[in-house]
Amino acid sequence: MYKTTRNLTVVTAFFIAALVISNILASKVVQIGWIEIPAAVVAYPITFLCTDIVSEIWGKKDAQFLVRLGFFVQLFTLLLIYIAIFLPPAPYMTEFQESYAATLGSSARFVLASMVAYLVAQSFDIVLFHKIKARFSPKWMRNNSKAVSQLIDTAIFITIAFIGVVPNLLVMIFSQYLIKVLIALVDTPIFYFITRHGSAEPPTE
Repeated sequence: MYKTTRNLTVVTAFFIAALVISNILASKVVQIGWIEIPAAVVAYPITFLCTDIVSEIWGKKDAQFLVRLGFFVQLFTLLLIYIAIFLPPAPYMTEFQESYAATLGSSARFVLASMVAYLVAQSFDIVLFHKIKARFSPKWMRNNSKAVSQLIDTAIFITIAFIGVVPNLLVMIFSQYLIKVLIALVDTPIFYFITRHGSAEPPTE
């Protein structure tokens, strides 16, 4: 991927989509054996990959802007959720209003949890990414800086989103973090492939 405005727009679109859908998916808790994780684990790690790609190709300032943009998008999402809940339903839809409000209302809690965890962890990740980049050359080292930042993210998010809801927060925190680390290892080849041109401009004909 070359350093172009169009490519930055593409990465931003995937970032925002993964961020917003994560808040909706998080209300479902998945259990596989002893592992308990929010369904959002399939989408949220993509946001860290996107900020790493932007950091690598476009630099620290653009990555920080992406994080701030994501924060305000989540605020906007939260506003739209509450507007949708309080709008009066059509007469033939009143029986669905309670379940609709419960679903979107829980999403609002997850948006709040996500906003706090996201802002802290993503900001930390960008700083750590560039510190590693300045001292070590291998890409895999800075790409996997998210192993630390996602631990912070997971602990904050799970605590705010699920306290009083799930019986064992520590099991869920460990489960989600384990899955995120595995995903981070899997997405390393993707990071290498997408950033193979570094911060180079597209070749001119």
